Amino acid sequence: AEYGGHSRGVSSSISPSSLQTQPILIPMATAPKRISKKRKFIKDGVLYAELNGFLQRELAEEGYSGVEVRVTPSRTEVIIRATRTKNVLGEKGQRIRELTSVVQKRFNFEDQSIELYAERVQFRGLCAQSQAESLRFKLLGGLAVRRACYAVMRFIMENDAIGVELVISGKLRSQRAKSMKFRDGYMIKTGNATSYYVDKAIRNVLLRQGVLGIKVLIMLPWDPTGKKGPKKPLPDIVKVLEPKEEDDVTVGATFQQAPVEDAQ
Repeated sequence: AEYGGHSRGVSSSISPSSLQTQPILIPMATAPKRISKKRKFIKDGVLYAELNGFLQRELAEEGYSGVEVRVTPSRTEVIIRATRTKNVLGEKGQRIRELTSVVQKRFNFEDQSIELYAERVQFRGLCAQSQAESLRFKLLGGLAVRRACYAVMRFIMENDAIGVELVISGKLRSQRAKSMKFRDGYMIKTGNATSYYVDKAIRNVLLRQGVLGIKVLIMLPWDPTGKKGPKKPLPDIVKVLEPKEEDDVTVGATFQQAPVEDAQ
C-alpha cells in the first residue's frame, strides 16, 4: 500500500493463498488444575480470613457484621452482612463496585467471576459483631466504660436475648491493666450447644492510654422458625407431655346375672 507516495512493507489486503499456507492455531481448553483437599481447605480459609479482616477495617462505621462466601460453578458470591446497607452500596452502587474490583485484583479472580452483595442484619440486638462495633465507637467517643457497657447490655436484653456477657480489658482508669465483666441473664459455657447458641465477637479499640480489648457474648433464644435463634432446643430442656384422656372401657368378659330361684 502507498501512503503519500511512499510504499510500506505491510500489505493492506490478505491474499487467499497466504491463509492456506499459514496454519490457524485454535486454543485448546486446558483441564482444571486439581489440588488436594487439604490445600483447598487452607486456600478457602485464607480467603475468608483475609476478606473478613479487610471488610472489618473498611466497613467498621457501616456496622459490619460478618461475611459469607458461596462458591458456585459459574462464579463466587460474597455476601456482606451490615446494619447500614445503603452506606455499603454507596451512591448508585459505586462503593460496592470499588470493593469488588479490589477483591478481584487481590485474589486474582477473572472478570465477572466474583460478585459482592450487601445483606441487612435483621436483628441487630442479637448480633455480637454489630454490638461489639457499637461498644467500640461508644468508647472512641469518650463515653465511660461502665455507662457504655450498661447501655449495650440493656439494648441486647431488650431484643429477646437470653443472656449477655461483656468483657473489657486493658488500662481502664489507672496505669495498671485489668478486666471488667458485665453479665446479665443466663449464659452457657460448656457443651456442644455453645457452638450454635452463643454468638461471640472480639474487637480492639485504640485509645490514648493504650489498647482495650472488647469481648461480647450473646446467648440466643430458641426459635422454631430459625430467624432469631437456632431451631434446635437446648439438650437439657425436658418437656413433659400431658397424659392423654382415656375412655372408661370394661376390660374382660361380660357376665350375666343368674336367675334367682324362688325359695320353697
